[in-house]
Amino acid sequence: DIDTQTDAFLDRPSAPIFVPMKTGVDRDTQIYEGDLFDFDVEVDPILEVLVGKTLEQSMLEVMEEEELAAMKEHQDHFEQIRNVELAETQRVEEAEKRRFEEKERRVAQEQARVQREAQIREKVAAHKFSKGYLQELHSAVFHNLRETGFFYNPLEREVTTDFLPWLVAEVQARVQRVAVGRALADSLIEAAVARQQALVDEAASLHGAVQGQLAEIARKEAEEKAAATAAAAAAAAEAAARAAENEPVADGGEAAGEE
Repeated sequence: DIDTQTDAFLDRPSAPIFVPMKTGVDRDTQIYEGDLFDFDVEVDPILEVLVGKTLEQSMLEVMEEEELAAMKEHQDHFEQIRNVELAETQRVEEAEKRRFEEKERRVAQEQARVQREAQIREKVAAHKFSKGYLQELHSAVFHNLRETGFFYNPLEREVTTDFLPWLVAEVQARVQRVAVGRALADSLIEAAVARQQALVDEAASLHGAVQGQLAEIARKEAEEKAAATAAAAAAAAEAAARAAENEPVADGGEAAGEE
C-alpha cells in the first residue's frame, strides 16, 4: 500500500491595503486649544435638549400613570355602583316576585273560600227546602190517615190483616215520596242555578249594551265638537278673507284723499 500525505489547506492571505503614492507638498497649521471647539459652550444646548426631552418624557409618563390611576379609580367606582344597582335590582325583583306569589296565593285562597261558601249555601238551602217539604208532607200524610179512619183501637186481627199491609204500603209510598221530593229538590236547585246564571248573563249583556251606547254617545259628542270647531275655523278664515279684501279698498280711498 502506498499513500501520500498532503499539506493542510491554507487560507488565502488578505490583499494589502492600497496606499497611493504621495504627491504634492505637505502643509501644516498650528491650532490652539479652543480655536475650533469649546466643549463647555457647545455642550449647553445639547444638555438642554437632552434634559428637556427627559423631563418632558418623565412628565408624560407621570401624567399617563395619573390618568391610568384615575381611570382605574373611575372604573372601580363604576363597578361598585353597578354592583349596588344590580343587587338593588335583584332585591326589587325578588320582592316583586314574593308579592306576586303572595297575591296569587291569596287570590287562590279567596276563590276556594268563595267556592266553599257557595257550596255550603247550596247545601243549606237544599237541606232547608227538603226538610220543610218533608215536614209538610209528613203532616199532610198523617192528617189524611186520621181523616180516612186508619187509626182505631188496635186488635190483633185487625193489626195482622189490615194495619201491617197498610203500613207496608204507606212506607213504600213514603219512600217513593221522599225520592220524588229529593228529585224535585234537585230539579229546583238546578232551575235556580240556571236562572241565576241566566240573570248573570243578562246583566252582562245589558252592561255591554250600556257601554256601547255610552261609547256611541261619546263618539257623537266628539264628532259634534269637531264639526263645531271646523265651522268656527271656517268662519274665522272667511272673516279674515273679507277683512283682507276690504283693506286694499280702504287704502285706495286714503290715497285719493291725500291727492
